[in-house]
Amino acid sequence: MKKETVSRFSISLAPSLLAQLDSMTREKGYGNRSQAIADMIRAQLVEHRQKTSRGEIAGTITLVYDHHKPHVQATLTDIQHDHHQVIISTIHVHLDHHNCLEVLVVRGQGAIIKKIADELIAAKGVKHGKLTVTTTGKDLPA
Repeated sequence: MKKETVSRFSISLAPSLLAQLDSMTREKGYGNRSQAIADMIRAQLVEHRQKTSRGEIAGTITLVYDHHKPHVQATLTDIQHDHHQVIISTIHVHLDHHNCLEVLVVRGQGAIIKKIADELIAAKGVKHGKLTVTTTGKDLPA
């Protein structure tokens, strides 16, 4: 695999913002500002792609629900079976006697993933849900 070259550019920042950047760079263990800024740019690109529904994304859909609520498990299972092509894996954890945590690992087109997450989160009996997206890594350099 051919190594990609880097491009240099300059930015202007207020001294207080630069100090905060340097502090964050040290706290997070980045080797330098460029690594920190590149990581922030990648994060914003992933978020932008998720919002614009362009391209393939990966992520998780996290759900917390009371499994004693009528039909909640059947509803969630039906939705998952309807979208088996983008659900890679699931994990189900019993948090206590009533509450379950379910995490679905997903990969597919952003708009489809968002639609599935919205449908699962809106299901009657779900107490909390969250879609967390990331990149498949194919379209972002290291």
